[in-house]
Amino acid sequence: MIIGTPLTGNTTKALLLGSGELGKELAICLQRYGVEVIAVDRYAHAPAHAVAHRSYVIDMTDAAAVKALIAQEQPTFIIPEIEAIATAALAEIEADGLCTVVPNARAIQLTMNREGIRSLAAQQLGLPTSRYAFAESFEALQAAVDEGIGYPCFIKPTMSSSGKGQSMVKSAAELAAAWHYAKSSGRVDTGKVIVEAKIDFDFEITLLTVRALNTQGQVDTYFCEPIGHVQEYGDYRQSWQPQAMSAAALARAQEIALTITSAIGGLGLFGVELFVDGDQVWFSEVSPRPHDTGMVTMVTQRQNEFELHARAILGLPVDASLQQAGASAVILGGVDAQGVGYQGLAHALAVPGSEVRLFGKPEAFVNRRMGVALASADSVDAALGLACQAASLVSVTPP
Repeated sequence: MIIGTPLTGNTTKALLLGSGELGKELAICLQRYGVEVIAVDRYAHAPAHAVAHRSYVIDMTDAAAVKALIAQEQPTFIIPEIEAIATAALAEIEADGLCTVVPNARAIQLTMNREGIRSLAAQQLGLPTSRYAFAESFEALQAAVDEGIGYPCFIKPTMSSSGKGQSMVKSAAELAAAWHYAKSSGRVDTGKVIVEAKIDFDFEITLLTVRALNTQGQVDTYFCEPIGHVQEYGDYRQSWQPQAMSAAALARAQEIALTITSAIGGLGLFGVELFVDGDQVWFSEVSPRPHDTGMVTMVTQRQNEFELHARAILGLPVDASLQQAGASAVILGGVDAQGVGYQGLAHALAVPGSEVRLFGKPEAFVNRRMGVALASADSVDAALGLACQAASLVSVTPP
């Protein structure tokens, strides 16, 4: 494709629906290739707002508001970053041929709702998953657990991100609280929750999978090295790359990722989440965009996940190869306050092989990601130790 000049009549525009820390890095990558970036979020001064050519604050679940903004901006690409979006509006826009939805409107509709993607993966594609059921009432949830899911199990909203609304239930006494939490804390209340049986696995990975054009103009699939991670309350705290795993498990993981991303289609980077136990692999979820655990690629790969996504969207060649082992560790808010300060940055950056990214979010919460520490080293264990050390040296303070 021909890329124009920003802020002229010949511009190539990308409109980001969601402007968090992932959107911020993507905006920077797109701008390096001369793309005009418009950042949209539900709150003012979101991270990507600070680096975009223009920014807007709208309710992205409001179809009329989304369509009005797209009509005003007339972007070349619409790139969703979050789940809470009026997906029907995107489908209409795509059907009218007004612009390209990344990777496509069907993908956004499928992956923004756990019911759609789980039905595709388990029922249509036959991929291995945990036992699961959807429930529209507490009574239906209780029946699903009692009649086959069992304890322990996970209760999740069908539309959420970063662990919001998710909880592990170990006994019947905890079920009602988990139901109410899932219903009240998701991005959007779809009227349903999903309950999943707990799988006994050795570890879970994110397999970043890229659908991009090769030199002949054909779609090829490329895999990054697997990323291991630790979660607390459904949200990631540390990640590392590469995650050691058997050759058989890696081949199976790539096969599952290829199957699900081929069924979704389009161009771009996908974060495929998988459970691994020995040589066995189960599909968990897929996100059609950069993944929070993939921030580690900013110190491990020649082209990080944001660069890969930007290149794939623009039809440019990609290189998903690993350069060195690395790790990331989250910097949490620790306080509920606006306009916070950050102490210890100089000490954190004095840690060998370290980098720090502060997201610039206008408001901190105790468990909100406000930044990430990154480190590279000769081994994953060494890198993880350095990343955690650097993260521990940065403190968030009220104004």
